[in-house]
Amino acid sequence: MKISKLLKKINSVIDRLDVLLPPEQNRIDWSALAYRWQSIGKQGILESLPNPHTFPLNRLAAVNSQTERLKRNTEQFLSGRPANNVLMSGARGTGKSSLVKALLHEYSEQGLRLIEVDKSDLISLPALLTLLEKRKEKFIVFCDDLSFESGDETYKALKTALDGGLSQRCNNVLVYATSNRRHLMPEYMDENVGTTGIRGEIHQKEAVEEKVSLSDRFGLWLSFYPFDQNDYLLAVENWLNDFEVPFDETAKKAALMWAQMRGNRSGRSAWQFACDWAGRLPEQRILD
Repeated sequence: MKISKLLKKINSVIDRLDVLLPPEQNRIDWSALAYRWQSIGKQGILESLPNPHTFPLNRLAAVNSQTERLKRNTEQFLSGRPANNVLMSGARGTGKSSLVKALLHEYSEQGLRLIEVDKSDLISLPALLTLLEKRKEKFIVFCDDLSFESGDETYKALKTALDGGLSQRCNNVLVYATSNRRHLMPEYMDENVGTTGIRGEIHQKEAVEEKVSLSDRFGLWLSFYPFDQNDYLLAVENWLNDFEVPFDETAKKAALMWAQMRGNRSGRSAWQFACDWAGRLPEQRILD
């Protein structure tokens, strides 16, 4: 009877440990082109993605200057020359994330690999870098829609990864991040004054500097701006060409109506319209 109770307690402890400890890392498929990093405690699992979402760079519209600067930085990285971590910020739906995904299509044969890391998994980023530093491939750690709220401490792991901390930065890893915020952290009007309220910080400037310091660690900043009508229609045409659907006058009018209904002209809206229009049967391609 005592042995039975003891075994139950042991099983209970093992069940709790299973929750706390990371699962055993299966053999990593290093032949994959894209991966997702999932944090468990201070460790994590590198999961291969067999069918990554990627496409040619020429499918993107109205981001020519940003594309050329990002391509130049990526080519420096792939050739072993110095290159920068990149922060892409600006208007939503303007191609920030798509530009990174398209790099995989452009440069995978030159050894480029893409690793998606969610903001919540940044805490274990040092473990990922340790895993990657001895590999021959070149890895872009991709953090999409990155921003931090007040009191969020996960950004400190990213700061260390960007600058390397006491150890050297990995020569085969760069961080490419996208955000709608230039400085990644929330900023408030009362930060422009000397103190905030009765118990505000005495050295308020130092608090602001702490927020700005994260984005400063990205050597290359790329800004994205809202699309005008011509940019939007060019994006629609590019995506319809990808679907092998003609961009005729009816499609143009329908695309403009689509943007008007959504109240938004962007690359994302163009893609969503193209999916809707290309998915219709030919006799259904009429103005709603």
